[in-house]
Amino acid sequence: MIVNIIIIVIYSIALLLIFMYALAQLNLLFNYISAKKKQTKSPKLNLSNPDEVPFVTIQLPVFNELYVMERLLKNIALIDYPKDKLEIQVLDDSTDETVASTALRIQILKDQGLDISHITRTSRHGFKAGALKEGLTIAKGELIAIFDADFLPKKDWLKRTIPYFKDADIGVVQTRWAHLNRNYSILTKIQAFALDAHFTLEQVGRNSKGHFINFNGTAGVWRKTCIIDAGNWEGDTLTEDLDLSYRAQLKNWKFKYLENVETLAELPVVISAARSQQFRWNKGGAENFRKMMWKVLKSKNISSKTKLHGLLHLLNSTMFLNVFIVAVLSIPMLYIKNEYEHLKPYFYVMSFFVVSTIIFFVCYWVMYKNTYGKSFKNFIQYTVLFFTFFSIAMGFSLHNSIAVIEGHLGKRSDFVRTPKFNISTITETWKGNKYLKKNLSVNIIFEGLLMLYFAFGMYSAFVVGDGVGDFGLFPFHLMLFLGFGFVFFKSLISKV
Repeated sequence: MIVNIIIIVIYSIALLLIFMYALAQLNLLFNYISAKKKQTKSPKLNLSNPDEVPFVTIQLPVFNELYVMERLLKNIALIDYPKDKLEIQVLDDSTDETVASTALRIQILKDQGLDISHITRTSRHGFKAGALKEGLTIAKGELIAIFDADFLPKKDWLKRTIPYFKDADIGVVQTRWAHLNRNYSILTKIQAFALDAHFTLEQVGRNSKGHFINFNGTAGVWRKTCIIDAGNWEGDTLTEDLDLSYRAQLKNWKFKYLENVETLAELPVVISAARSQQFRWNKGGAENFRKMMWKVLKSKNISSKTKLHGLLHLLNSTMFLNVFIVAVLSIPMLYIKNEYEHLKPYFYVMSFFVVSTIIFFVCYWVMYKNTYGKSFKNFIQYTVLFFTFFSIAMGFSLHNSIAVIEGHLGKRSDFVRTPKFNISTITETWKGNKYLKKNLSVNIIFEGLLMLYFAFGMYSAFVVGDGVGDFGLFPFHLMLFLGFGFVFFKSLISKV
């Protein structure tokens, strides 16, 4: 009985935390809807007046980008901005043959009159944060635009973002990510779906009410004095962008999010690449919760509501751990529920997960219909995509929970870059990419076992309660079975 009570208590706490997160998302939805109705006017620099044109440095942090380096440099060279007020830094930490080929391409652009420099380091200390910090020491610009290797800003990108720095309190302007290869596969579709929710519902919902948002590591512009005032780039977490964002906002710098300015980028097309990206993002989120929690709570400059949203924001990745706990304990809970008749009223707590799912469904639907329309056909497409996303996200919950636990425990790990592919259509292949790792993680084996575990959960629905059955959790276990099955088999295939 004691074991049963422990299971019930842990299960209930995890459900309540998920429900609290869902309520926070619902609040962001109300903020998002309110922001869409309200037209806000910001002071802007007049870039047609040479006296108002600020000097901009574009930083391109790269590491072994064989497949996208040429595309990146060609695209950046097309940026429309006064050449006497623009500098480009290629912060190249590469350790392969791309160092030489990149140097040749940079020399060609130099010969064409572009102010571009190739900055290399003898050590990757601090990884991306270290490269950005080193480049900053010699950057000419008062504003620093940053693009990862797979991002392709449009020609007018600077002209659409730089004017917002007219307000001296603005420290960062962040733009929305768009996706070159959204429809490549189910994997890219669900990644795009998740990122769209972040870049609409969450970023707008927080920013419109003055809550903390994050610079997303790329496709944004920093004021140089803001970076320095906030303590500069630090490499002690895997998400240096989230870290610096919070330190800057705790110093009262304002962030401006531009939902209407999209920056195209490439989504990982192989699940191993998506796994490494997910691991870094989720572990980094937990690391930043450890680093920033007390600073946020003790701050006298921000409201209680902003503190609450900030803490939940920093705990985003920890929701995977709660989902994993609920998933694993749901099968013993099914047996406990049907074995102890007197406990049945207590099991109404299970409805929290259903309510949370409905809240997420509604929140993401508003985001989806604003982008694609609200026809019945779009609603059906959305419903299929939502439950596909939900299932696969739960299939990632073991992998991401390990990342979260490591982050909360302070276990350090290297910054593992996400391999780029330069792939946008199904006719192109990722096989042969030299940066893909071939080793099989032991986690994949456990994901296969979890797939079987949730198959047992579906079987249990037919036999519990003296054979009468209980199908309340059957849809949940079916989604978990499909989610872990997808992650397991896709991970195996990606190693072939």
